[in-house]
Amino acid sequence: VHGDATEEVPPMEEGGQALEEKAALGFQRGFLAGKRLAELPWESLEEVLKYSGDSSPFLAVLQKTVFHPLSSKYPPSVQYRRRFLSELIKKHESTSSEPLDQLYEALGVVLNTEETTHCYKNYLLPSGDAITLCENVAIVSQGTTGLITWDAGLYLAEWALENSEVFRNRRILELGSGIGLTGIAICKACHPREYIFSDHHESVLQQLSENLQLNGLTLEADSCSRRREERPNHQGHLDVDLEDDHVRISVKELDWNLVSKDELAKLQADVILAADVVYDPEISQHLIGVLQKFPRDDGNTATPEVYIAFNIRNPDTYHDFQMQLDKVEIGWETVTTSWKNLFPYDQHANIVILRLHV
Repeated sequence: VHGDATEEVPPMEEGGQALEEKAALGFQRGFLAGKRLAELPWESLEEVLKYSGDSSPFLAVLQKTVFHPLSSKYPPSVQYRRRFLSELIKKHESTSSEPLDQLYEALGVVLNTEETTHCYKNYLLPSGDAITLCENVAIVSQGTTGLITWDAGLYLAEWALENSEVFRNRRILELGSGIGLTGIAICKACHPREYIFSDHHESVLQQLSENLQLNGLTLEADSCSRRREERPNHQGHLDVDLEDDHVRISVKELDWNLVSKDELAKLQADVILAADVVYDPEISQHLIGVLQKFPRDDGNTATPEVYIAFNIRNPDTYHDFQMQLDKVEIGWETVTTSWKNLFPYDQHANIVILRLHV
C-alpha cells in the first residue's frame, strides 16, 4: 500500500492544482472584461499560494490574462494592464518565490505602450464564444456617455441569456443601444429573428456599427457604400443594415422626440429593450413619450413586450419614472431575476428590470 501511495499525486497537490486553475479562470473572465481590479479574485489567489511554494500560480494567471490570445489582439486599456500587472507583482514579491521574469517583462511592454483613447473589453459567453467591444476609455466623450458599456446593459444581457425564450424567433427593438453589448449578446445566444439597434448620437452609432462587424456581424463593402449614398434617414444620418446567417440586424438613428407613430409601427417590434437610459427626469419623459407612440393591441397588431433595466443610482429618479408611468397609465412590474454574474457588473449596484405594459 505504501509503495503504491508514492506513485500518486498527494491530495494537497491535487487540491492546489484545482484551486490554481479555478483562480486563473476567475482572473481571466474579469481581466478580459476590464472588471474593477478590486473585484478580481485576489482572495482565491491567496488561497492557492498556501498550496504552492513556487511561482506557478502567478504564471497561470498571466497565461489566462495578459498573455491570453484575446488580450493580445484586443487588449484592455494601457492603464488597466499597468495597474493589474503592478498589483500582481506586488502579490508575488510578498511571497518567498523566485522572481518571475515574465511578470516584469510584461510590465515593461505595457510601460512602453502609448495610451490611447479607446480600449477593448471581451466578455466570455457560457457557449465558449466571446463578445469583443471597442469602447472609449473616458466615461464622457464627444458629448455623450454612450461610448462605454454600463452595468445595467451587462445585467440585461445576463437576464436575456437566462430567458432566451423571450427573444427566440422574434423581432427586437433596442432603444439607446450604446456600443452594443446587450444586443450582440442576444444575437449570439438567444436566436432572435431580427434585432434593431438604435441610438441618436452619431459617434455612438459609428462605434456600434464597428462593434457589430468586430463580432462577425459583417456588411459587404459595396452594399455599405450604396446604402450610405442612397438611403440616409430623415435626419440626414445613415441607417445601416447587416444580415447574419440567422439574424437580420439593423442599426437605426432614432430620435425619440421626432420619430413618428407610423415609423415605429413599421418596425413591427415584438419586444422593446432599453438599459440605463433613464438617469434624469427629462430623459424619463422622452422615453415615456416614445413608448406611447407604439401601437396598442387592436386585434391586428399585438402590443410589444417592453423591458427596461435600471441602475438605481438616485431612488428619486427611479420613483419619479414610476410615477410618470402611472400618470399615463402604463402598467409596470419588477421582473424576478437571479444573479448569475456571467458579466462583470458591480455586485453592489442596485439594478432592476421592469416589464412595462404599454
